[in-house]
Amino acid sequence: MDPMRPTRPRSAGEAVTVALVVPLQGPAGLFGPSCELSAQLAAEELNTAGGILGREVRLVVVDGGAPPERVAAEVEALVSLGAVDAVVGWHISAVRRTLAPRIAGRVPYVYTAQYEGGERTPGVFLTGEADTEQLLPAMRLLAEATGVRRWCTVGNDYVWPRATARAARRYARALGGRVHDEVFVSLGAEDFGPALRRIERCGADAVLMLLVGDDAVRFSRAFSAYGLHQRCQRLSTHLDENMLLAAGADATEGLWAAAGFFEALATAESLDFGRRYTHRFGAEAPVAGSLGESCFEGLRLLAALAQRAGFLDVRAMRRAADVGAGVAYEGPRGLLRLRGNHLRQPLYLARADAFDFHVVAQL
Repeated sequence: MDPMRPTRPRSAGEAVTVALVVPLQGPAGLFGPSCELSAQLAAEELNTAGGILGREVRLVVVDGGAPPERVAAEVEALVSLGAVDAVVGWHISAVRRTLAPRIAGRVPYVYTAQYEGGERTPGVFLTGEADTEQLLPAMRLLAEATGVRRWCTVGNDYVWPRATARAARRYARALGGRVHDEVFVSLGAEDFGPALRRIERCGADAVLMLLVGDDAVRFSRAFSAYGLHQRCQRLSTHLDENMLLAAGADATEGLWAAAGFFEALATAESLDFGRRYTHRFGAEAPVAGSLGESCFEGLRLLAALAQRAGFLDVRAMRRAADVGAGVAYEGPRGLLRLRGNHLRQPLYLARADAFDFHVVAQL
């Protein structure tokens, strides 16, 4: 099959089948359940309102926590067989970069993760926060609030942390500071002793934490046990309430996060989403933090693109996205509009307070 040829159009009576690519294993598996539940809520609410273009929405879950090549092969097979009409989900950038070229132009692909920026593959639409928009203002506000100037970056060793670390060097200089060291560890790292010693040696008073899921949890525990929380602030653009709960209250002192959504965000839209989520799944369900909730946004953006284009067709959606600010919808993050292939949204800085966040400013 020609890899650039769109899959066959489905008849009006068939369901819109979406490959939901979310992590079910590995470090990001920590918040995979909240991704699934948030997407399920979005699909159910869309179906109650008539579906997408009058067709029922169905989800097919793909484990986005598997090795990137395996994930890409599974999704590409589903697309090639005509088994799915779209791809939506949170997964690391290494998966996106492997998958996107293999399904480019064939089905719409809505990537919901916060990421390093710069994605321009045809047919890829992005709901997640980009470092170019959130990291510099977050570093500026943290510096103003706490006086930090000496940074050390600790991240997983793949594209997102490394690209973000490069940007952080520029941002730190622009703010009158400097990144004094960078430490990268493999996904699933267990021993953070060497990283902690390097933070101590370089005299950092702030750590940019670019670690995924369970890795961030283990690092935060080790960081506090080492006593670095008494002299260093930590800032992450990949952090949600599930990670705070996993780390424990003793490991969250001096921990800050930047994101487009927090459960504690006191807007009418976010509070209403929280009420619906809890009503549907119960008070014991995984917290729908920014990472899980992003999958709700992904389904809503897919529906808005299809509505504007009039078809579940990548080319029609790209044309619709290119026409001014014509693609928009209202969701838990407020009224959002697509500009090019990126969703524009308000961004916030929050401070961890034991198992929750206190939102301190809009970026």
